[in-house]
Amino acid sequence: MTRLRAVGLVSGWGAGVAALPADAPAAADGRRVIPVPRPALDGERFRRATRECLLGVAAVEAMLAEGGLTRDAIRGADTALLYVTAAAYGASNRLFVGAGGASTARTAGGLAEARRGSASATPAGGRGETRRGDASATPGGAPGEESREGRAGTLHFPYTAPSAVPAEVAIEYGLTGGYVILVGGARATIDAIWQAARLLAARRCRRALVLAVETFAECEDLWARGRWAARGPLVEAAACALLEGDGHVGYGPADGPAPLETLAVRRAGEILACAPLVAAALAREAGQPEARLTGEWRGRRAAVTLALPAAGTPALV
Repeated sequence: MTRLRAVGLVSGWGAGVAALPADAPAAADGRRVIPVPRPALDGERFRRATRECLLGVAAVEAMLAEGGLTRDAIRGADTALLYVTAAAYGASNRLFVGAGGASTARTAGGLAEARRGSASATPAGGRGETRRGDASATPGGAPGEESREGRAGTLHFPYTAPSAVPAEVAIEYGLTGGYVILVGGARATIDAIWQAARLLAARRCRRALVLAVETFAECEDLWARGRWAARGPLVEAAACALLEGDGHVGYGPADGPAPLETLAVRRAGEILACAPLVAAALAREAGQPEARLTGEWRGRRAAVTLALPAAGTPALV
């Protein structure tokens, strides 16, 4: 069975599952969005990176710390990266359009269209190409920074694609294995775990990172208009799980939410793609030997099962 080696979480409630309240709606006290402060990461490369990119890096760092691992444990071609989001690229798109960047890009030759839905950017097992200059060196317009119209819009443009977050993560940790990008909510994360299992079963990687990032603050008014899409409170979060094993996860449809899904939503709030990873973290914290994870998005629900070895268990070779 595929097993969860480590899982890290950063959310609007704080670091890790220990920071989650017992009842997220009650703890929100009427607040529509519970934001995550901009992570303070060292390095010139991160000075102007977007908040969602920084959260992706922070989630991987939290996962390494939780598992007692070094960066060398995931570096190289033996680690696959699977990234999921439903909302995190919205902030840069809004800043780009609001700063007048859309008209600038059209003049230069047209906008790149970000595809929506649970579609992978590369086939499972394929080698994804990560650009190692543009995304990391381009200012992303952090919240609170003053931007110049036109110029700021152009600088936001590389970050309007969902691929910006995994690109930054791949650069930071030296990940050169296969990658997949899925756009959607919790069901897309279940699909990402399944895709990771397929890569492991085919021996196209020795380990896989499943990363989910969700941000809402920059588009809070838009989410308020579309309140049917999420119950609330909307809680910003980033979570990362390290998977290894034989690739078996028992993937299939689910008739309803598993108890862990219900618990994750009650404790964390509406965290969209991060929910299955938070559920796994809660099961791991409770000492459960395995976790049945479910996730729903737009009326479709799926399930997987992961083994949860005890802390300190050696990694599979």
